[in-house]
Order: sequence, then C-alpha cells, then structure tokens
Amino acid sequence: MARKAVTFVSLYGNGSLTISGERTRHHVPVDDWLLGGDRREAAAERIYEAATDLIARDGLNALDIDKLATRVHCSRATIYRYVGGKTEIRNAVVRRTAHRIVDSVRAAVEPLRGVERLVTAIMLTIKQIRSDPLCQLMVGSIRGGTRQVAWLAESPLTAQFATDLAGLAVGDPQAAKWVVRVVLSLVYWPGEDEEAERRLVLDFVAPAFAQHN
Repeated sequence: MARKAVTFVSLYGNGSLTISGERTRHHVPVDDWLLGGDRREAAAERIYEAATDLIARDGLNALDIDKLATRVHCSRATIYRYVGGKTEIRNAVVRRTAHRIVDSVRAAVEPLRGVERLVTAIMLTIKQIRSDPLCQLMVGSIRGGTRQVAWLAESPLTAQFATDLAGLAVGDPQAAKWVVRVVLSLVYWPGEDEEAERRLVLDFVAPAFAQHN
C-alpha cells in the first residue's frame, strides 16, 4: 500500500492539511491577533507592548528575540516580518515611550525661546521621566548599565527629541547630545532637590548654550 503523503500548511497560513491530494480542515488554535482586521497593525502593537514589558524588566540591551517570540506566542520569523530585528524594536519602544513625554513638554515650551526654553525643556523632561511609571521601570532596569546609558546618550532618536524641545539649531547634533547627557545625568544622579538641579542647569548649562547660539 502506498504511503499517504501528509503536508502541513503553515500555522499562520490557512491551517489545512493535504492528505493524498484531499484537503481537510485542521483546527489549530491561532491567536486572534493574527486573524482579521488590520493584521500588520495588530501584530506590531502586540509585539511592541511585549517588548516594552521585557525592556522595562530586563533593560534595553537584554531584549531577546527568542524571549519576545515566546511572550507573544509566535515564531521569530513573525517578529522579523512585522517589526524587524532587535535594533528596530528597541528604537520603536524608545520612540513610543518618549512621545508621551515629548508631547507634554513641547506644549509647555512652545511659546518660549532661547535659554529660557532650553532650561525649561530640560527641567520639565526630567520631571516627566520621574513621574512616568514606565520610564521609571526602564530607568531602574538600566541603572549602572553603562552601555545602555551610552546608547541612550548617542541615540539619534533622543538627540532629535532634544533638538525639538530645547529649540536647538537643526544640524547641530553635538548640542543635542549634550542636552541628552545633562538630562540623563540628573535622572541617574539627582541633585538635592528640584531647585538645586535648576541652579545647576542655569549656572553650568545655560551659559554654554548662550555663547554657542
């Protein structure tokens, strides 16, 4: 008797089996997020949420595609297909987390100009980071992680946000990176109180930018 050929058709495909040329339904439990609606948007959203949880718990550099795939209940291929690799996911998580802070600070500093805007943007950003639960988790997870803090300081994303909020000249990445470093320094090594931190920014950061401008 000839052996029947059995071919499994992808879990994320139509979920059917081909047996001796006949197709029968094979009921495989597939998560709802992979079915119906805007499949790509739903998949990306679920992956980003899981990645955010992992980064908040383990730190930026500890993000692992295998752990992420397990948490989302999908394959590594699905992760890469919908959101890309580790670098793209990490950038997206930072961007999504930062946007909440950026939008709030931007509204407050919009009418300000020059050094006043710079100082206000720095102080408000620090305050928002400290008051945001997710930011607190992320900050706590990478405390002492020199490589991870360095990545934040050098990231084009954070430099872009700094340029926008502080009203810096576009095309001056060094100025933007310095603002990012000032913010990170005070987040990780805070002053005695908010007023003391403000004096530090006014006395040692603002004059440099006044001369620079």
